[in-house]
Amino acid sequence: MINNDQSPEKVILVCVATEGSEDPEILLDELAELVETAGGTEVGRVIQNRENASPATYVGKGKIEEIRAFATEAGAAGIVCDDELSPSQMRNLSEALEPLRVLDRTMVILDIFADHASSSEGKLEVELAQLKYRAARIRALAGSYDRQYGLGMRGPGEKKLETDRRLIRERIAVLTNELKNVSKTREITRTLRSRKSLPLVSIVGYTNAGKSTLLNKLTGSEVLEEDKLFATLDTTVRSYISATGQEILFSDTVGFIRKLPHHLVEAFKSTLDEARYADIILQVADASDPEIRAKMRVVRDTLRQLGISDKPIITVFNKCDKLHLADLKDPEADASIMISAKTGMGLDLLTQSVEKIISESRHCFNGIIPYTHGSLVSDIRTRGQLLSEEYVAEGIKISAYVPPELAGKLKEFEDR
Repeated sequence: MINNDQSPEKVILVCVATEGSEDPEILLDELAELVETAGGTEVGRVIQNRENASPATYVGKGKIEEIRAFATEAGAAGIVCDDELSPSQMRNLSEALEPLRVLDRTMVILDIFADHASSSEGKLEVELAQLKYRAARIRALAGSYDRQYGLGMRGPGEKKLETDRRLIRERIAVLTNELKNVSKTREITRTLRSRKSLPLVSIVGYTNAGKSTLLNKLTGSEVLEEDKLFATLDTTVRSYISATGQEILFSDTVGFIRKLPHHLVEAFKSTLDEARYADIILQVADASDPEIRAKMRVVRDTLRQLGISDKPIITVFNKCDKLHLADLKDPEADASIMISAKTGMGLDLLTQSVEKIISESRHCFNGIIPYTHGSLVSDIRTRGQLLSEEYVAEGIKISAYVPPELAGKLKEFEDR
């Protein structure tokens, strides 16, 4: 773990730009943010244009010498490559650049997750992802374990597990089993929620788009808000009561990012599954970000990777208080809304859109419920969307949208 008393570790960012890839400067801007979040600092960049990355050393031999000279001049302790290096690339590049440390994008992301994970589940998920990544790279990484600080060294990097393949396999088995138990607990929680028929809206989006701020503004919760990448990792579910009395659950989870390590996607499966069980996907996009469209594609691709492609989607363009522009639209979404989670602008339209989609998937009930069945009225208020109620001689005259299972109990009282 990085000692706060030490100066940030200086690194050079390295990117191989292939034909058809995104602007390498934009990619390295994001990598620089990741490095800064992990406690390092960029002192320079090296970009190589190639048809494909070298399968042996990621960059060509000429670039290796250029990087070595650049590092000496800039006083860099290592390099960070913008892609995930294969075990052979990591080993060969480390040997060619010794004594410089060689890290890749995945190591930095895993390092950030290890530092930000706060719940026991999050820590298990991060450690599992780290061990799976490092298990294949023991030879390349072994020399790094003599140092107990710096980028990529949080979490299991301090336990020496990586020096023994057998111990790693045993630890992975233990973590996998523990996460299965956590997954069962989550399943029980979901079952209890489904019995109450409370609609669930899952907030997703690129990291730092304002998801936690939106959740806090809607529900009055106090989820950590910070203007940095991956400020929050753990899934948070909060209740919201609409103006019509409808109770709606909103869940917020880890943000997405380009080249999200597959080890993380796999390890965080139980956490990310919250979106799979949602009734509505609420995609948050930063309207002030010039790369907004590219980042929205990353979110959609990640959702597809998780098998989530059949849910109603509301896209909210957040941070509109930072700029003045015409309404943005997402042609793939069921609704597009301009908001500012910070100021509250547009949140009324957002909640109305959420309620509209919920009501369209529910049964419209109109009828009189006898006073002797008051518990059904209570169920409508908590599990449905109450439109109107009137006390008459026969009972309570109600108009509401209710979930299918509640509609069955109300059938005998429905207007014919």
